[in-house]
Amino acid sequence: MAVPPLRARPAFAALAAHHAAAGGRTLRELFAADPGRGERLTAEGAGVFLDYAKQRVTDETMALLLRLADESGLAARTAAMFAGERINTTEGRAVLHVALRAPRGARIVVDGEDVVPKVHEVLDRMAAFADRVRDGAWAGHTGKRIRAVVNVGIGGSDLGPVMAHRALRPWADPSLVFRFVSNVDATDLVEATRGLDPAETLFVVASKTFTTQETMTNAESARAWLLRGLGGDARAVARHFVAVSTDAARVKAFGIDPANMFGFWDWVGGRYSMDSAIGLSTMIAVGPARFRELLAGFHAMDEHFRTAPPARNLPVLKALLSVWNVNFLGATSTAVLPYDQYLERFPAYLQQLAMESNGKRVRLDGTAVDHDTCPVWWGEPGTNGQHSFYQLLHQGTRVVPVDFLACERPVHDVGRHHAMLLANVVAQGEALAFGRTAAEVRAEGTPEALVPHRVFEGNRPSSTLLLERLSPHALGALVALYEHQVFVEGTLWGVNSFDQWGVELGKVLASRVLAELEADAPPAPAHDGSTNALIRRLRRARGAR
Repeated sequence: MAVPPLRARPAFAALAAHHAAAGGRTLRELFAADPGRGERLTAEGAGVFLDYAKQRVTDETMALLLRLADESGLAARTAAMFAGERINTTEGRAVLHVALRAPRGARIVVDGEDVVPKVHEVLDRMAAFADRVRDGAWAGHTGKRIRAVVNVGIGGSDLGPVMAHRALRPWADPSLVFRFVSNVDATDLVEATRGLDPAETLFVVASKTFTTQETMTNAESARAWLLRGLGGDARAVARHFVAVSTDAARVKAFGIDPANMFGFWDWVGGRYSMDSAIGLSTMIAVGPARFRELLAGFHAMDEHFRTAPPARNLPVLKALLSVWNVNFLGATSTAVLPYDQYLERFPAYLQQLAMESNGKRVRLDGTAVDHDTCPVWWGEPGTNGQHSFYQLLHQGTRVVPVDFLACERPVHDVGRHHAMLLANVVAQGEALAFGRTAAEVRAEGTPEALVPHRVFEGNRPSSTLLLERLSPHALGALVALYEHQVFVEGTLWGVNSFDQWGVELGKVLASRVLAELEADAPPAPAHDGSTNALIRRLRRARGAR
């Protein structure tokens, strides 16, 4: 059934009228009129607690947003995704990252085939390999034990493994060093291999087609580094490189034994792949048992999303709040602020997940949207950010909705640290919501000339998400929560959250420019005046004519 554009849905018109009538009420007014909202506007599932009472919504707002979700066909689209239908229509693919964490015995069918057994076949091969690396049974070319693992990928083949490794360091094997290479800037590879012994280093090259330009350039240079360190014996490659790919021919041509190739499927998008074979470096780090705990956390949130009623459904609620903030309150960015140092790379991971998924200007049917879609996602860990960009959050001219992330109990219980951390995250939400009035500033004895500078407008929306304690299970649930939030947002906005055509043009042009930068003869001026001039200048810098 075709779904009308967002603005054509009756609930959207009702929300617009509701916003015009009551959208100007401040959080101070909302809490004064409804003191119980702090207990009521919460939800919980799969070990994640959500407090959204400091969002600028009322019960009526939420009821209308839930109507909008219903009118957007959310239930049918969710069922279609879990059933393996080809909801990625522009690429003709199913969208089944949920199958990557389905338990043994579950049944998910794509084109008449149950894919769950194949998922577990790859997981079992990954586990066997990870165990061999971890216990020393897998040795390098010279017989030395592997002491360092370098993941070579880009985009989802890098951001997920990097984020997961940082988040799960307390559970990682301390005898192994893990490094990550993604940028085609040679500095990234040079620094990642600095101080490593080639005889003790294993490279995991993650590229589905084994043609990704940045990844394969880095992989070739890593191969050269290895061979320089091991006397040039090409047989060494097979003991120091494994592949996460689906192209056995290219993997073999590189020098990797196809038996050490771990595959995945076209129904796994890159930014949804950290729990597939792309997570091989993660599994080596934390071990197969912990990796399965991570998958169990993903699956717990999948089941919550699939079965919980919309009014208590964490991904649905978060997506509805996002649509309210973007399409009615005019928010243009979202800040994700983890008050847990192990989640330091989580905002960077979410940047790709959200903006590559929903940074779209056309609907599923190819017609242009007439409303805003994905905001800019960004963030850094608290409390560091408080001494950086929180000035803008509190007193800037743009209102930025915030997700605060925190854990009720710490991984490391050292003195007052965790109590201070929690005090800060709670206080920041309070300060953003309620601010400080001119009267309150004057009552503190502030000189009149300084009063305007010390007023905090407040009325700035935030949500707080709490995990009981960071763990592999908790991380999986948290990532899945945001995956499904992005899916719900895309459903309401009517866009395809699972293609990424916007990354193609720059890649095509880069290949053309590269050929012109490296050509022996000066290239014909085939671009605009600025691009042609830059190419000429950079050729001169490279010593070319």
